[in-house]
Amino acid sequence: MPSLQPGDCSELQQTLEHHFKWFHRHPELSNQETGTTARIQGILSAAGVAILDTGLKTGLVARIGPEGNGKVIALRCDIDALPLTEASGLDYASEHTGCMHACGHDFHLSAMLGAALLLKEQEQDLAGMVKLVFQPAEEGGGGAQQVLDSGVLDDVREIYGLHVASELEMGLIAVSPGATYAAVGFFRLIIRGKGGHAGEPHACRDPIVAAAQIINAVQSIVSRETSPLDQVVVSITHIEAGKTWNVIPQEALLEGTFRAFSAEKLSAVAARLEQICRIIGEMHNMGVVYQWHCYTISTNNDPELCEFVVDTAKTLGLRVVPSTPQMGGEDFALYQQRIRGVFWNIGVGSPHGTHHPGFVADPAPLSTAARLLAALGRRTLERG
Repeated sequence: MPSLQPGDCSELQQTLEHHFKWFHRHPELSNQETGTTARIQGILSAAGVAILDTGLKTGLVARIGPEGNGKVIALRCDIDALPLTEASGLDYASEHTGCMHACGHDFHLSAMLGAALLLKEQEQDLAGMVKLVFQPAEEGGGGAQQVLDSGVLDDVREIYGLHVASELEMGLIAVSPGATYAAVGFFRLIIRGKGGHAGEPHACRDPIVAAAQIINAVQSIVSRETSPLDQVVVSITHIEAGKTWNVIPQEALLEGTFRAFSAEKLSAVAARLEQICRIIGEMHNMGVVYQWHCYTISTNNDPELCEFVVDTAKTLGLRVVPSTPQMGGEDFALYQQRIRGVFWNIGVGSPHGTHHPGFVADPAPLSTAARLLAALGRRTLERG
């Protein structure tokens, strides 16, 4: 039986690094993870792990342990990549131009495969069932909701997930109770003016000028309208207007994100953003189309289960520190609306943060992450 203790994982580590490098070379975007799903299924099936029939188009859920008896818990990872061109310099860099694993999902799913191998070897001793969720489309594609809507987690009583952290020392575990990842909103703004000759701006209504004023004005939402003790972000990340140098365009497009640690604050920021956009639009006699939606609520780690994760990590000889709140979003929060759960971090030593073309998740802590996932599954069932 593979051990969950330190120093006994060289073979497991080698296996997981092999899988990790394959997944890193073959990234796939949200809801397009067909090759990734097939590879995961092949590895699990070869190990004798049962795959559940969920109806998911991509991603999958597997199970280890007896059906119909005992507690049911879940471990979750995500499998999709980001629309970025990799600039890491790795000898196993992405082979798909414009797509890369810049958020560590290749690390997450490889660690989960390791947990599956460990738990499968202990299957006869498990006091219940562990469901392994290889979730698609975490990067804004509605993956968590797809899994929840399938009903496959309706009998699950606890759920645990992980995420890499570039700012943490290699292999260090970080976890804290309460909100650790932010609620995330997305907005899209279209400013409709009147196009014309760039040499005759008086005969036009220039949406670029209005867009520039909106970009400047919305900065005050955080700097002058939010308490310094609150954590709020407003970022405009996408601008489009015009196609040539001597024509004032008809329209300008702005897109971006806003983030906070409560649904109420998120809604308040969304409303204020819309108000600013409409006022500036009216000032320039332009139409404004404003849309927004909440991508995910904030994560909410159960305090009691958070202590359990800390204790479990320490039984494996791992170092644990409190996690720092992140303004990144995580749809793991949707599981936590229905199921008690904890989302924890592990350090991977990247020189760049996630969502950066140079992000590199060092595979060295893969067996550490796999052991902790497996131990959480086993010990949660033992708690009854």
